[in-house]
Amino acid sequence: MIQNNLKKHTWVLPVIIISQFCCTSLWFACNGVMPDLVASFDLSDRALGHLTSAVQFGFISGTLLFALFTIADRFSPSKVFLISAILGGLFNLTMLWGNNTIVSLLIFRYLTGFFLAGIYPVGMKIAADYFKEGLGKSLGYLVGALVLGTALPHLIKDTLGGTSWNSVVIFTTCLATFGGVLIALLVPDGPHRMAKLQLDPKSLYQVFLNKPFRSAAFGYFGHMWELYAFWAFVPIMLTTYSNLSTTSSLNIPLWSFLIIGVGGIGCVMGGYISQWFGVKSTASTALLLSLGCCLFSPWAFGFQSDFLFLAFLLFWGMVVIADSPLFSTLVANNASPEVKGTALTIVNCIGFSITIVSIQMLTWLQEIMDPTLIYVFLMIGPLLGLIALRNKRKNGDELHTKIFK
Repeated sequence: MIQNNLKKHTWVLPVIIISQFCCTSLWFACNGVMPDLVASFDLSDRALGHLTSAVQFGFISGTLLFALFTIADRFSPSKVFLISAILGGLFNLTMLWGNNTIVSLLIFRYLTGFFLAGIYPVGMKIAADYFKEGLGKSLGYLVGALVLGTALPHLIKDTLGGTSWNSVVIFTTCLATFGGVLIALLVPDGPHRMAKLQLDPKSLYQVFLNKPFRSAAFGYFGHMWELYAFWAFVPIMLTTYSNLSTTSSLNIPLWSFLIIGVGGIGCVMGGYISQWFGVKSTASTALLLSLGCCLFSPWAFGFQSDFLFLAFLLFWGMVVIADSPLFSTLVANNASPEVKGTALTIVNCIGFSITIVSIQMLTWLQEIMDPTLIYVFLMIGPLLGLIALRNKRKNGDELHTKIFK
C-alpha cells in the first residue's frame, strides 16, 4: 500500500524536501553571520541570544495566529507556503539595511520567524495531504531537511568565507524564494486534503478533546522540552569538556555542526524503522534512548577519550530528533482531516514555547551548579512524554498497525 501511494506521487516528496530545506535556511541565517552583524551595527555580545530568541518568538506567534485562523485548512497549503517563503525571505533581506539597530534587527528577525510558521508546519500538512500511508517515513525526510536547513547558513558562510557577509543573507533569501516557488508550481493540493471553508477558532482547543491526539501531542511536548535546549547547549557541552580535559583540542564549531546535523540521519532512519515496528513504538524507543542520554550525561564528561565523548554526543544528536517526525505523524493521523493543518500548527506553537522554558532553565542552572550535572534535568520532558504514550496504549491505539504495514 505504501509503495503504491509513493509511486503515484513520486515527484511530490522530493520537491517538498528540497523546498523545506531551502526555506528553513532562513531560521539561522542571522546566526551564520553574527560576528559580521556585531561589527557592522555595533551590537553587544548578547545579540546572538536576543536575535535567536526573536526568531523563536516570531515562530510561536505565527503558529498561534495561523492555528487561530485555521489558515492551512481554509486556504491552499501550497499557496500559504509560497507567500510565507517570499515574505520570510524579504524580512531576512532587511538585515542588509545600513541603518539597522538592535531594535530593528529584533523586529525583522521576529517577522522572519513569524513567516517560518507558514513553512515548517505547513510543509508537514502538505505531506500529510499526500501520504496518509507511510507518513512517518515522509515526515522523517522533512524533519531531516529542517535539521540540515537550519545548519546550512554556517556552511554557506564557511564556503563563501572570502566574500561579503551580505552574500550569505542574499543567498538564503534566494533559496527560500526558490523553495516557495517550487512548491507552488509542482505540488498542488493533495488528494487527502479536506478544506475547512469557515473560520472556527474553537478548533484551537477542540483538537485536544481527542484522547489519542492529546496523548500524541503531550509526547511531542516532552520531546521538545529536550530538543532545542540540547541543540542550544551543544557548543557549551563541548567547551565544558575541553576545559575539563588537559589533552582535548576540539574544533567546537565543526563538531557542533556535525552533532546537530547528524539528527537528519536520525530522522530518516526513524521513518524507515517505523515501517517495521510502528510509529508509536519507534518514537517511544527514541524518547527512551534520549532520556538515557540525559541521565548518563554527567558521566560522559568524565571520559578521558575525545572519541568516546564525541561518539556519545553524536548518538544523542541522532536520537534526540529521531522521534520528531514520528510524533508529527501521530498528531496528523489522530486529528480530524478538516483541521489537520490547524492541529499540526498549534502543537508546533506549544512545543516551541516549551523550548524557551527549558533553555532558560539550563541557562539559570549553569550559574548555580556544576555545569556537568545540569543536562540531567532535560530528562523531565522525555519522561513525561513516555508517560503520555503509555496512557495512549491503555486507551487503545488503533493507530496504525494497518497504516504502516
